[in-house]
Amino acid sequence: MLRLMIAGAIASFVSTASAHEVSTGPNGGPVVDVAGHHVEMVSKGTEFVLYLTDAADKPLASAGTKAARAIVQDAGKTATVALSAVDPNKLVGTLAQPLGAGARIVISATLADGHALQARFTNN
Repeated sequence: MLRLMIAGAIASFVSTASAHEVSTGPNGGPVVDVAGHHVEMVSKGTEFVLYLTDAADKPLASAGTKAARAIVQDAGKTATVALSAVDPNKLVGTLAQPLGAGARIVISATLADGHALQARFTNN
């Protein structure tokens, strides 16, 4: 039992160390830093937008992004939302319903330069 608790604590530390919240972005959403890339999440109604920037907060091209999706866990339900690249630096999707407080979102995508991106957010 103790080993299981320690393993869970280590896994939790590793996942938060790889992507941590930096601040509020220029579009009003939370920002996480993922291996030198910044991802800002903005959700208004059913519109879901991710803004991609580099470590210097300059727009990071979204063109050529592959396998972009958001896994949304909200009110006991889990849904996958396909994300499409929109120039210059956005990934955009449509939610079935607006995000509720406490909804958890996991983003995954492969950028055109081959970097794998994974970010986690909790909607406040």
